[in-house]
Amino acid sequence: MKRQVIVTCAITGGGDTVGKHPAIPVTPRQIATSAVEAAAAGAAIVHLHVRDPESGKPSFKFEYYQEAVERIRSTNSDVILNLTTGPGARFVPSKENPAVGGDGSTMMQPTARVAHVERLRPEICSLDIATMNFGEHALVNIPSHIRAMAEAIAKAGVVPELEIFDVGHLRLAVRLLESGTIKMPVIWQLCLGVPWGAPATPDMMMFMRNLLPKDSIWSAFGIGAQQFPMVAQSVLLGGHVRVGLEDNLYIERGVLAPSNAALVEKAVKIVEALDAVPANPAEARRIVGLRATQPAA
Repeated sequence: MKRQVIVTCAITGGGDTVGKHPAIPVTPRQIATSAVEAAAAGAAIVHLHVRDPESGKPSFKFEYYQEAVERIRSTNSDVILNLTTGPGARFVPSKENPAVGGDGSTMMQPTARVAHVERLRPEICSLDIATMNFGEHALVNIPSHIRAMAEAIAKAGVVPELEIFDVGHLRLAVRLLESGTIKMPVIWQLCLGVPWGAPATPDMMMFMRNLLPKDSIWSAFGIGAQQFPMVAQSVLLGGHVRVGLEDNLYIERGVLAPSNAALVEKAVKIVEALDAVPANPAEARRIVGLRATQPAA
């Protein structure tokens, strides 16, 4: 049998992309519609952020997550939901006092960052294992915050997708697994090409893949122009793949992608060209070891 490859689609993200591309989903309705379309195109998992419907800026408002999730769940799609817990970790030091967060800081208590996951009970949620320079600001996820979030995620019965932006993050995640802080099963997501993390190159993906624990379920993506080369590289190295407008706006050089579904369709063609097949949601659940998680009462 051909190897089954899980395709994840990251629908909108929290980057400053609204206004740069007319297809960026903004409202909960648009996000849900785009997610269902991506699933129909071959994505087994959809990774969701939400935005303020008026401004298009990233949001962490529970009602937006709730509406998007409920809209997806109300359809016939059995796509796997993966909610972000990344927001709430940005630190921008104040010019007057660098010890205090200034404009643009979003630091939140770790329990607040997973509250929507505890209430909505997706099958998967992201868990950033990253303290790093992230563009011009810092992304701060200290071990005690990761532990608190991991504990809440485990209690909710949700599988964490470990977001790994550099080699040190991978080593920390392995230690947290060995200590029992992070519970199995997990998905490893190698996030490549993000300034200033690990570059999106074949050598780096192979190096990080080789540091993963034996028999790990892992995926990888590259941002921008490296999105599709990293799809091919991940398939060749035995991993799964992620595409979507969160990470890349273009279907080919100089041509904006018409939709998330179009990016998924291109990823599926690459997977099939390399003699693999895209996993459907039921197959992805089996591969990862998921159990469908029902909404909290």
